[in-house]
Amino acid sequence: MTTPATVHRRRWAILGVLMLSLLIVVLDNSILNVAIKTISTPAPTGLGATQGELEWAINAYTLVFAGLLFSAGLLGDRLGRKKVLLGGLVVFGISSALAASSGTPGELIAFRALMGLGAAFVMPATLAVLMNVFEREEQPKAIGIWAGGVGLAIAIGPITGGILLDHFWWGSVFLINVPIVIVAVALMLWLVPDSRDPNPGRLDPVGVVLSVVGLVLLVYGIIRGGQTADFTDATVLGTIAAGVLVLVAFVVFEKRSDHPSVDVTYFKNKVFSAAIAAIALVFFALMGVTFFSVFYTQSVRGYSPLQTGLLMLPLAAAQMIFAPRARLVVDRFGYKVTTTAGLVVIAAMLAAFATLEADTPIWLLEVIFFLMGAGMAHIMTPVSVVIMQTLPREKAGSASALSNTFRQVGGALGIAVLGSVLSTAYRGGIEDRLGAVPADLRHTAGESIEATLGVAAKLGPKGDALVGPANDAFLHAMHVTALWGAGVAVIGAVIVALFLPGKEPARQEGEGQQELVAAE
Repeated sequence: MTTPATVHRRRWAILGVLMLSLLIVVLDNSILNVAIKTISTPAPTGLGATQGELEWAINAYTLVFAGLLFSAGLLGDRLGRKKVLLGGLVVFGISSALAASSGTPGELIAFRALMGLGAAFVMPATLAVLMNVFEREEQPKAIGIWAGGVGLAIAIGPITGGILLDHFWWGSVFLINVPIVIVAVALMLWLVPDSRDPNPGRLDPVGVVLSVVGLVLLVYGIIRGGQTADFTDATVLGTIAAGVLVLVAFVVFEKRSDHPSVDVTYFKNKVFSAAIAAIALVFFALMGVTFFSVFYTQSVRGYSPLQTGLLMLPLAAAQMIFAPRARLVVDRFGYKVTTTAGLVVIAAMLAAFATLEADTPIWLLEVIFFLMGAGMAHIMTPVSVVIMQTLPREKAGSASALSNTFRQVGGALGIAVLGSVLSTAYRGGIEDRLGAVPADLRHTAGESIEATLGVAAKLGPKGDALVGPANDAFLHAMHVTALWGAGVAVIGAVIVALFLPGKEPARQEGEGQQELVAAE
């Protein structure tokens, strides 16, 4: 299929509009990262959210997002990607305004889930439209610029969030999405062409329900285990087991369905599976680290939200610099060497977090963030190219949905698992120092560093003695969590080193669908 000449001439302008649409989806999470400490502060400054509620405020978005991506991709293939993009943006804008007006953590979690619904229809459609307006030889360059846009959003988000929190109330970090949505919708109506799959798949409501229910149960069990610091509790074990069973039922159902939302036969291809695993593991490690690094910079080091945003700038700057150029490294060294090296760098930088103390020179954190961003850029761009070029162009929505689903699931599990490791290690380190705290507040005070400092503030001068132990317990918990994250990144490096191809792409466009499912 050849791109129409009129569309081809506008393709770079179209890419700009797609990146703006992508910007708000990524921007929302990166803004939220610097706002989580403020939201955890008691009213009127914040909502007084616990660490578990903060994890749910993030994961309500990512789980709905991940669970609906396949159906969103199929609807785009069936109804037209432009229509689905516009609808997703409108839902995202309305739910952002509602989130900004939340009065309780529960309301925030609900509206964040609604934002995830809108985002699910935006993310896959942007990449699907990109694949339709660029010819194959330009796709790696366009995907590199698209991935660089993610880096731009990661850079703009924390800084914008910091500025807003310095001057306005916490809800402003969500309200900022509304004007961006209005601009994106106007430009899209003007520039972006519609496209659809001539042979779209049927929707799979049973698969969607099973995947969302299974993931929510699994994540709830993991977060609950971290809150109670007891993974042997019957409720925790039962919820995790139920989640795993529902996900197994999902895989069995998809395998037997003649119209699955996830065609599990794709995963017989080792290259495809390794590329998907790399994305999931990178975001597992990265999202977990981002979660605790905000508490390190703000609670332990005392930086403001704006200063925290600026401190995260090297992470985003490195992605913006290296993501568009990563294809040149792939051309020279191949997919295997490039992505393995990227994951090794990520693992080393996560391990470096285990050396940070309360008085570590801050420039060392900046170096760690920059190298993490460089490592990510040399993973995300080549892996995205492998995944997108594995399926034919008319299935671009499905390929994008697969990539983004595993990115979001990896990130949600990273926040849940590493957040639970952080909670468990923190409670173990602080519990013995809470003797001066009233008995009815001890459990709450042990949940997180913010909870301890909040209780300490209520106790007045007597609470001052808790500040030092709280910092020490958090640093120990951060070190343990960082090493867990590093271990996950090492597993990812081994997988891509074993299964990703060298300089040759996974397959050439036009090869039979049967070749895709054949094991390497």
